[in-house]
Amino acid sequence: MTSQASVSQSERPLLSVQDLKIRIQMDNGEMKAVDGVDFDIKKGKTLGLVGESGCGKSLTSRAIISINPKECETTGKIVYHSESEKALHQLDLLSLPTRSKQIRSIRGRKIAMIFQEPMTAFSPMYTIGNQIMEAILIHRTKNKKEAKKIALDMLSKVGISDQEKRFDQFPHEFSGGMRQRAMISMALSCNPELLIADEPTTALDVTIQAQVLELMKELQREFGMAILLVTHDLGIIAEMCDEVAVMYLGKIVEQSTVKEIFNNPKHPYTKGLLKSMPKLSGNRHARLESIEGTVPMAMNMPPMCGFYERCSDRIDGVCNTQAVPKTHISDNHMVRCFLYKAEGEGE
Repeated sequence: MTSQASVSQSERPLLSVQDLKIRIQMDNGEMKAVDGVDFDIKKGKTLGLVGESGCGKSLTSRAIISINPKECETTGKIVYHSESEKALHQLDLLSLPTRSKQIRSIRGRKIAMIFQEPMTAFSPMYTIGNQIMEAILIHRTKNKKEAKKIALDMLSKVGISDQEKRFDQFPHEFSGGMRQRAMISMALSCNPELLIADEPTTALDVTIQAQVLELMKELQREFGMAILLVTHDLGIIAEMCDEVAVMYLGKIVEQSTVKEIFNNPKHPYTKGLLKSMPKLSGNRHARLESIEGTVPMAMNMPPMCGFYERCSDRIDGVCNTQAVPKTHISDNHMVRCFLYKAEGEGE
């Protein structure tokens, strides 16, 4: 009996996003920015959310900690499974008021976020140390000496030398790579269970990018946290993630393990993304393939495949006339495409 309970507990996700929808009312209609997204984030694992700009990745990640603009009308469930010494608690984060004490106790403490551009995430009016200490004083201790010690220790963990000096400097006195490291130290200063990293290396050069990714992996091993990694870069996905959810026009169009997605992609959009990656082997003078067209606006769209206009495998009269259902082609591989049938279905 005990073993069964422990197995179910180990398989339980840390966070479950269920039928997440985000609507934005515009002057010329309703935009379905996120349209029925489902995924689980497992303890200690990394889930990659990948897709082009405008697919709804950032809105999805920010909905988890309720920091989207008030214009976003959000429905669905985001179930956070928290454990205490006495019991397991299931909490729907979307049911909490955005300014409530309960969501604020989770935001930063249990679920932390690294933003895409740390220069805009940090206030230019306060020192780096002051801003890291603020989170610690809110969530961990009221003792300022202890809070400063924790902040200095975190700056050291992320590879910032001369911490005492850096502690008293302002964001503009840090390089881009150092600001990103400081942002990571602030996010991890309260030992979160889940770290949301929204394009954490976009503004960094390749060398610093590699250092930041390695740092995130080291800190994940040390703290045992889960990571939701939001990116458009499949190279980063391959290096960092255990599972991948490919997002297009507000929907997840394919989801599986990293190995399965890279070795056995199914959706034409996923295949296009993989073909557009530069390769070390092959003809170095050959041009990279690209996906023709751009992501359309999710505005007043009829029931159809959002990738229809850009897809070379489209089926006229099918893909453009009805909503595309999810198809589970195996236990751990889901695709949203009319080209495939579920596992066990006949031809």
